[in-house]
Amino acid sequence: MPGRLYVVATPIGNLADFSQRAISILQQVDVIAAEDTRHTRLLMQHHAISNKLISLHQHNEHKSSVGIVAQLLDGQDVALVSDAGTPLLSDPGLPLVQLAREHGIKVSPIPGACALIAALSAAGLPLTRFIFEGFLPRTGSARRAFFNERVHETSTWVFYESSHRIEAALQDMLEVLPEDRQVVVARELTKLHETIVKDSLAQVSQQVHDDDNMRKGEFVVIVEGAEEKKDEGLTEEDKRVLAVLLKECTVKTAAALAAEITGQRKKRLYQAALDISADD
Repeated sequence: MPGRLYVVATPIGNLADFSQRAISILQQVDVIAAEDTRHTRLLMQHHAISNKLISLHQHNEHKSSVGIVAQLLDGQDVALVSDAGTPLLSDPGLPLVQLAREHGIKVSPIPGACALIAALSAAGLPLTRFIFEGFLPRTGSARRAFFNERVHETSTWVFYESSHRIEAALQDMLEVLPEDRQVVVARELTKLHETIVKDSLAQVSQQVHDDDNMRKGEFVVIVEGAEEKKDEGLTEEDKRVLAVLLKECTVKTAAALAAEITGQRKKRLYQAALDISADD
């Protein structure tokens, strides 16, 4: 019988945030696949875990996954861990999980700490719908383009950021989003210097600029969604633009161009274009 792959969440800071089940699994598996073996070895020593440790990180995960799946097919149990939190959330491991499932190997999650969920739970922003964006692009122009695409997003959205880009990321956001948009910056969650700040984008950006400590550590940034616009239908100007475009374009093209010009929904404009064409 093949072994089982366990996806094990580890503490994001405080070592006490580690379930007894997770410790038990790491103690009993044949192999632990870790993002950084040096980091994981410290955790193992703290909990008296001495199993075999192998490396699986973003630069070797495709090659390593093949060998790990061979071990699983040979009947060995394997635990996958990242440096902190739940594996695969902006961490390595997806190729291994996919390959294991393709070979009929059972994959079991061992839940635990997750910076994303921890930050959301303390943010005080709506959680009914949220979007996780992972890490932002590294360059300013790419970040601003990223923010422009989300200016009108009505769901709460979340991203991770590093200490050496957090200030620039907030400044880029301030160039695109309204300065009164509510933002939460959570840093060093569960650690000694845990800080969670909620305020307007302008105020949070200024605080990060003014306080050196607010530019240290690991960051989760949560952004309030835009206010939903009331559905008021097409205006006379929207209809005029659509009618002009229909003289030169197909219904589909006219609706798409009118959506870009007016900001109205393409589906509504398409239906209106069909109605105008039928009247003609």
